[in-house]
Amino acid sequence: MASESMASVPLTLPVLPLDDEVVLPGMVVPLDLSDTDVRAAVEAAQAAARTGTGKPRVLLVPRVDGTYAATGVLGIVEQVGRLSDGDPGALIRGLGRVRIGAGTTGPGAALWVEGSTVEETLPDPLPGAVTELVKEYKALATSWLKKRGAWQVVDRVQQIDGVGALADNSGYSPFLSVEQKVELLETADPVARLKLATAQLREHLAEQEVAETIAKDVQEGVDKQQREFLLRRQLEAVRKELRELNGESEGDESDDYRARVEAADLPGKVREAALKEVEKLERASDQSPEGSWIRTWLDTVLELPWNERTEDEYDIRGARAVLDAEHAGLDDVKERITEYLAVRKRRSDRGLGVVGGRRGGAVLALVGPPGVGKTSIAESVAHAMGRKFVRVALGGVRDEAEIRGHRRTYVGALPGRIVRAVKEAGSMNPVVLLDEIDKVGSDFRGDPAAALLEVLDPAQNHTFRDHYLEVELDLSDVVFLATANVLEAIPEALLDRMELVRLDGYTEDEKVVIARDHLLPRQLERAGLEPGEVVLEEAALRKLAGEYTREAGVRTLERSIARLLRKIAAQHELGDRELPFTVGPDGLREFIGRPHHVPESAQDPAERRTAVPGVATGLAVTGAGGDVLFVEASLADPETGAAGLTLTGQLGDVMKESAQIALSFLRSHGAELELPVTGLKDRGVHIHFPAGAVPKDGPSAGITMTTALASLLSGRLVRTDVAMTGEVSLTGRVLPIGGVKQKLLAAHRAGITTVVIPKRNEADLDDVPAEILEKLEVHPVTDVRQVLEIALAPAVVPVEVAA
Repeated sequence: MASESMASVPLTLPVLPLDDEVVLPGMVVPLDLSDTDVRAAVEAAQAAARTGTGKPRVLLVPRVDGTYAATGVLGIVEQVGRLSDGDPGALIRGLGRVRIGAGTTGPGAALWVEGSTVEETLPDPLPGAVTELVKEYKALATSWLKKRGAWQVVDRVQQIDGVGALADNSGYSPFLSVEQKVELLETADPVARLKLATAQLREHLAEQEVAETIAKDVQEGVDKQQREFLLRRQLEAVRKELRELNGESEGDESDDYRARVEAADLPGKVREAALKEVEKLERASDQSPEGSWIRTWLDTVLELPWNERTEDEYDIRGARAVLDAEHAGLDDVKERITEYLAVRKRRSDRGLGVVGGRRGGAVLALVGPPGVGKTSIAESVAHAMGRKFVRVALGGVRDEAEIRGHRRTYVGALPGRIVRAVKEAGSMNPVVLLDEIDKVGSDFRGDPAAALLEVLDPAQNHTFRDHYLEVELDLSDVVFLATANVLEAIPEALLDRMELVRLDGYTEDEKVVIARDHLLPRQLERAGLEPGEVVLEEAALRKLAGEYTREAGVRTLERSIARLLRKIAAQHELGDRELPFTVGPDGLREFIGRPHHVPESAQDPAERRTAVPGVATGLAVTGAGGDVLFVEASLADPETGAAGLTLTGQLGDVMKESAQIALSFLRSHGAELELPVTGLKDRGVHIHFPAGAVPKDGPSAGITMTTALASLLSGRLVRTDVAMTGEVSLTGRVLPIGGVKQKLLAAHRAGITTVVIPKRNEADLDDVPAEILEKLEVHPVTDVRQVLEIALAPAVVPVEVAA
């Protein structure tokens, strides 16, 4: 490449100012002569050209905000004529840069200045970096021109060889600002000017690429919205045609939530909240996930029975008759429901149905062993009251959101089980059974039992707020019945909010009545037998309840009856049995085998557990109701050296302490009781509770262990027909315990006839059925000495020999 050079030549030229426009060397531009300054400069150049040779020359100088640039461009007026719009104009070609000097005088009204041309020099040959720069600029310019479809200009750019001329060619670029073009004009070095032009073009292309990407994304979004809008309009048109075809009106559209909310009979605050959500739904776009959340919430709110209530049956006698017909026994529960209905009736008669925003609901906790009818009596309560019934199973629930609901921001959020129960019932005053409330657990997801505190508080549940609904729900008219097997498993704060009703199990007579009136007819139907085809005598039912099953409830009894009926039905189908058939007590063994629970008193005296000294019969309460507990004691041989107290049978700390207290009492009062206790310090004492796989704890076996040790030391047997319960103190006092009714029922089932209880538990005998008390000889005692007098039989072996 030949070197570029231009010698510095002094010039005197008229100034043609360019407002907000820049002309670079090599550019050919048309200028409007209607501008005074432009016309004056062209006329002055023409006047000067007449006196000399050549074309008129002007100095093109950018003028930005009234300020002239320090460098201008020597321009030749190629032609003067009319522009495309008909206005006078001139075509001017830029030749080279001129550094502006001082002002001078000249012909015409134009401003004349002195100046000198700017010399540009380049080495020959060009360095490799400059060559690469030229290639880069041409590539960038070609890319930009191709995007604009200017293919003819691409060839022209590719033909430019001069470095300075290539850089000045960017003056045609419309994306450059006046300031950027002035900077190019004032940069004399061709290489530096080309670098500047390259940087400007590269920056513009980057911005253009980002703008194109954004425009493409926006266009795609707009196209998608337009397509979706079109499809939805088509869908609406199809639905309209279908409605017209089926004769439906326009108002049947289920998506019109505003009309549904306004038509629904909602409470004031709930209506306001629903309308706010409808407004959000109307503003939300179809693509927004919030729309589906709002629709689900509105559907839930509209499906709740906000103002639906069933009328209570205020026939008190009729309600009690329903309870008596469907359940035998359970007098405490029946009385409580009867009292509730009577009070509701009187409040309604006196216009006191709603006081302070609250109605007269009830919260009852039915606590008792399995199979006593806790769940089934809840249905009977709903039947007696004429209310809807719904059951909520809480066994194994560990998530607090199961009670209070999930926040709506979660995917798949739902209201809690309480709200779902009311929705399922279809009324605001159902009977809700919270089944197995003692089986509720807690972990990192929260404590569901704590979430039930507000639900089961009569003073708070009229403004219950579910996390999903976030509106107040009135639960004050709901009758909550909670069932539990173990009272100790219910948190104290939750138990304080409920009225406790204990179901301690059935007597043998009640079991016979239940089996005769309820279980047998139900199992006959399930076995496909007519009521008169198989008859179970009352004596057979009594033997089933007493000797084949030993439980607080009647589940095993019902299974035994079902098994018996199945065998008879199978034998009849095989042709081995004629119907009708009557089953007596002696015929049970043929169908269901031998009895499993023979009373201790019915066994041979030599086979009884208390046939040897050191064994006493106690009474305990388990999760399955009352039960009989045997305590065995033995003394180790002094030669073994195993002194001290050994306890086995999977005992808790409280029961271990009771054993130590019993041993300490006998050691300190042995002489008074005429027991040889002097050798106890040298001999090990072992107390064992059979059924070692079952955990045992509690203080009520204190007098039983004392009696067993006293029997062992004295050699006197403990009476077979005697069972006992009570806590013992170091001074020999018999302290009160719990579960007297359950323990006495268990003693009766086991064939015990004499029971020893603490004197301070005598008031609990009022809860025991009268027919049980008639068959038991109950001895309230205050001291261990009284227990020993009642429980120990006369001595058979001398004391010295026994010791």
